[in-house]
Amino acid sequence: MAKLVDYGYSARNDSGRVVTGRLTSESQSTVLASLKSRGLTPIKIFEVSARSGLSAQVLLPKLPRRVTSKDLAVTSKQLATMVAAGLPLAKALAILVNQTENRTLARALAEVRLDVQSGVPLSSSLERHSNIFPVIMTSLVAAGEAGGFIDDALESVAVFFKSDAKLKASIKSAMTYPMAVLVIALLGVIAMMIFVVPIFDNMFKNLGGALPWPTQVLVNISPYVTWAAPFLVVGAVALSFWWRKNKDLVWLRRAVDPVKLSIPVFGSLFRKIAVARFARNFASMIRAGVPILQALGVVGKTSGNFVVEQAIRRVQESVRLGTTVSQPMSNERVFPSMVSEMISVGEDSGSLEVMLTQLADFYDSEIEATTLQLTALIEPMMIAFIGAIIGSMIITLYLPLFTIFNVIR
Repeated sequence: MAKLVDYGYSARNDSGRVVTGRLTSESQSTVLASLKSRGLTPIKIFEVSARSGLSAQVLLPKLPRRVTSKDLAVTSKQLATMVAAGLPLAKALAILVNQTENRTLARALAEVRLDVQSGVPLSSSLERHSNIFPVIMTSLVAAGEAGGFIDDALESVAVFFKSDAKLKASIKSAMTYPMAVLVIALLGVIAMMIFVVPIFDNMFKNLGGALPWPTQVLVNISPYVTWAAPFLVVGAVALSFWWRKNKDLVWLRRAVDPVKLSIPVFGSLFRKIAVARFARNFASMIRAGVPILQALGVVGKTSGNFVVEQAIRRVQESVRLGTTVSQPMSNERVFPSMVSEMISVGEDSGSLEVMLTQLADFYDSEIEATTLQLTALIEPMMIAFIGAIIGSMIITLYLPLFTIFNVIR
């Protein structure tokens, strides 16, 4: 297997402007061919690791970037287009390696290309990089390879990841505002405890007398917040990294996912998201010709919620024993009755894929509407929440002054 190397380059474009960048490839000749295919005239090509001085400062190694659904959607669409046009798979992958901006994805695609050149099926090579290419992608590609319609399978993959990216954008839109407001409120409280409360504490000591108990509690807590604030910030950052790394652990999902579905207001949104993802994934698998039992196993793993995954697993076991999909699904409380009823109609009429697609479209529109409603509802609630916290702290700090005024009168 050829070694992949990071190459830096400087080249001149059509307008005569000098541009620089970096590509991951096997040799300088492939980098040269890639630059010429983009209409660039190479000036200098070099290994990044072999450079030093100013050039090394300009081309500092970049941190690995996470591969997103959008990256996979674009890559799958481009690969499907090139394969449909008759381009050999290895050649299409080579073009993608040089065009992909995400270096993590580019390196994985380069290794996949080398596997394909040596005779390994595309699905098997993708499966070796399961941390980058999800199981639904490898399953769809495997079905396409078995049926001789790899371009259609890749097109289905592109449609799936495009829908998934849109779904994740909806989730992000619903969660960003309340999380941002919560962080601002927390920072405001910490700032008051560190900078404002000590000033009032010194003033109260000079005045003498006993403080009201709410004020005394605030004054007593203030010194601890002052030295604990840096640890809180570091702890929050560490928890964020830990969560990103371990969020897929079974014991953690078993504990967290049921709670997510029972959260007031947001629980309904999470349920709709899980149902939309299940319906969309299931429709994509059936469209690609994947057997229903195998498709249920894949969509369960990609549902994004442990409760839904376990429900689909029970449905899969029932189907293995000879029942329809809709019959055991009607007994699962996590799925609305509309889901099992539409699947039942699709099974009876032989149009299961169509019904699942319509179901996914319906819940996608429901998610969009719910997101807009939540945004409109949460904004005034969060403003009131911040006002209540900061306002109560200010009133607590001024309570001793009110007592002094009463004594003076």
